Amino acid sequence: MNKYLLFFFSLLVFSKGMAQISFRKQMIAAESFESVNVFDVNNDGKTDIVSGAFWYEGPNFITRHFIGNIERTGPTGEYWADFATIPLDVNGDGKMDFVSGDWFSKCMWWWENPGNNEQWKKHIIDTTGNVECIRAWDVDGDGTVEIVPNNPGSSLKFYKLQKDKQDKSTGKFLKVEVTQKQDHGVGFGDINGDGRGDFVISDGWIEAPADRINGKWILHKEFTLGTVSVPVLIEDVNKDSKMDLIVGQGHDYGLDWYEQKTDQSAKRIWVKHPIDPFHSQYHTMEWADIDNDGQMELITGKRYRAHNGADPGGNDLSGLYYFKWNGESFTKNIISYGPLGEGKGTGLFFAIADLHHTGRKDIIVAGKDGLYVFYNEGL
Repeated sequence: MNKYLLFFFSLLVFSKGMAQISFRKQMIAAESFESVNVFDVNNDGKTDIVSGAFWYEGPNFITRHFIGNIERTGPTGEYWADFATIPLDVNGDGKMDFVSGDWFSKCMWWWENPGNNEQWKKHIIDTTGNVECIRAWDVDGDGTVEIVPNNPGSSLKFYKLQKDKQDKSTGKFLKVEVTQKQDHGVGFGDINGDGRGDFVISDGWIEAPADRINGKWILHKEFTLGTVSVPVLIEDVNKDSKMDLIVGQGHDYGLDWYEQKTDQSAKRIWVKHPIDPFHSQYHTMEWADIDNDGQMELITGKRYRAHNGADPGGNDLSGLYYFKWNGESFTKNIISYGPLGEGKGTGLFFAIADLHHTGRKDIIVAGKDGLYVFYNEGL
């Protein structure tokens, strides 16, 4: 049985008798930027969509406004210099800005929200190394997120937004080095249960010191994960009070979870369990309660043309899925699947939010295959 027949057989077996969420697909724009996020740009109390060079006014997302020029980049010109969209009021003026970066320029920057329809101003944060993507986590536990770029081949570091004596953001960042080398993919969560968030990179996890700014981070080489997703999710999948890893292969086939266990000598070990070996380019993912049952689901899909079709499975059909934990394994549910124009991939960075206050979380996803909203219409 080939892998495609096995895939569809597995869907029949695992999805039989299980209610699936209905989604309504809405195209927002034919733009091919690979990152999107949502926040209130103009402080009118409505959620807006921000992707690449434009933002789209909520609640209907028809009216769009120009942010600034974003360069076509890469050897074929198929990429945009826009590899993440991290909302953050960087200068403390009460208007939401956002952080982005780019692989080819090796830079990270923030776009300053002007508070009107004028062009936004771009401020360079640092030359970080090639930016695969960027995430935001509260690394030091002070209630404000830090900016964490994934820079394969360069050091792992995070950037802490500095504040003045009145606790107002200053527009400046402190760079904190964690370890000398990282590869493709990064995650953040409390691996050892000490109450501090640790980092996961492709060849191990990095234990946080008590002082996350000045202390020494310790690398534990307990696994090798490959060209992994941004992010790697750190969650207690099987509810045994130990944090596990959910790992996509960003440029190959495979989606797996790694169960944290201890052997007879009390040594930590990681047991790999497949979630979906049949699709490739699981480059990004989110963990959210998408069906309102009080349990979290895994939402992910294929990054369309991650390496311009050159990855294993790069030209396979695109898909967007949510995976539900059934107590023993993950059940795969299709949100969108098919050829270009029918199926939809995830791009580099996507958002999950209740856009119209229905009580249900929608999925907002960009990519080289367009910008779409999948409105959650429930079971």
